[in-house]
Amino acid sequence: MSHTAEWTVRLYLFDDEGTTKARVALEAGTTSLNGYGAAHCNPEDTDVPEIGGELAAGRALQGLARQLVNAAEAEADTEALGTSATSREAPSAVGWPM
Repeated sequence: MSHTAEWTVRLYLFDDEGTTKARVALEAGTTSLNGYGAAHCNPEDTDVPEIGGELAAGRALQGLARQLVNAAEAEADTEALGTSATSREAPSAVGWPM
């Protein structure tokens, strides 16, 4: 049986005095999820908005991805299909502070 679905993802970036914030919104039929991320520029570093945007957006997308995996694992259908949910730890933050 084939299945086709279309999900809409919107990414919003906001810059505010050396901090870039991101929100990613997913609309997937009856499910709506939001992921958030931020990146702070060290005052001693050159402010490169593109880097802050990439970091904040990536962190927001990682948060959204964790929510999707958790939602899938929590579904009763997962166990009904003969698979078991596995716990996954969030990766530790490396690099720039969030």
